[in-house]
Amino acid sequence: MLLSIVVPVYKEEKNIPEFLRRLRPILSEITEDYELIFALDPSPDRTEDVVLEHRAADARIKLLKFSRRFGQPMATLAGLQYSSGDAVVVMDVDLQDPPELLHAMVAKWREGYDVVLPQRRHRTGEPWIKKLVAETGYKVINKIADVRIPPNTGDFRLMARRVVAEVVRLKESHGFLRGMVAVVGFKQAIIPFDRPPRFAGETNYNRFFGSLRIGFNGIFCFSTYALTLSTLFGFTLAIGSFVFALLYAVAKIMGWLPFASGNPTIVILILFMGGIQLISVGILGEYIGRIYEEVRSRPKYIVDRAEGFTTR
Repeated sequence: MLLSIVVPVYKEEKNIPEFLRRLRPILSEITEDYELIFALDPSPDRTEDVVLEHRAADARIKLLKFSRRFGQPMATLAGLQYSSGDAVVVMDVDLQDPPELLHAMVAKWREGYDVVLPQRRHRTGEPWIKKLVAETGYKVINKIADVRIPPNTGDFRLMARRVVAEVVRLKESHGFLRGMVAVVGFKQAIIPFDRPPRFAGETNYNRFFGSLRIGFNGIFCFSTYALTLSTLFGFTLAIGSFVFALLYAVAKIMGWLPFASGNPTIVILILFMGGIQLISVGILGEYIGRIYEEVRSRPKYIVDRAEGFTTR
């Protein structure tokens, strides 16, 4: 099979018909040898029924339904593992990832690129706080991470089969696809585009905390810099407190400062030190929590229903 399209979905019944209406003619222009995999977290709406209705008319449409909601990253990894194409495209169903880009993405792949990344120039319809968090997050991640993650790129991408095989082979349980692809490497190309707003419905993704969670995965899963920074803070404060104590002693001996009882400086220093300690403990907690997730080695996803696939 030449091309696989992996589409994670959850509560997207309104977007699927328009998504297919725009996508299928484009795929037919590229090749008739394709599969379209909907990776479905169990939805309270008719998303599953809509997918199956379209599958009844086109066997190239396939469905993976999970036993519970595992989240978009795990749904995406499941779709990658079940895919069969020589090239695999991951994209959202809300049409913020324009299907019209597939022509250029496949052309780049045929030129010899193993990963093709559409890069957002503009984010239409997104609040300023999300744009700020995203911009800051990419700068921080690329400053400290062990691998470089191209800024303003989401999970929308084309990957050659050998890239998919290596990504699926990774043991990480966080599912941060853009970081995992960066770890794998291979030859990459970037295609700039302007991201449109959602076609219908509301996003299932928390605009602020969701971005922070992704950012934390980029920082803590691909770098130990935060631990180093915590250690540097500790040494800096220790040295600073020693210097401060020395200055206080000199001021006391020379009689430069009156030392009233309940000196507010003590309170400020205690609060500052307490804050730094809590931040350091929090950083340790982020790493320990991720170690705990990896050590448990739970399944990344559990498939309840697979329509259109051979037994695996």
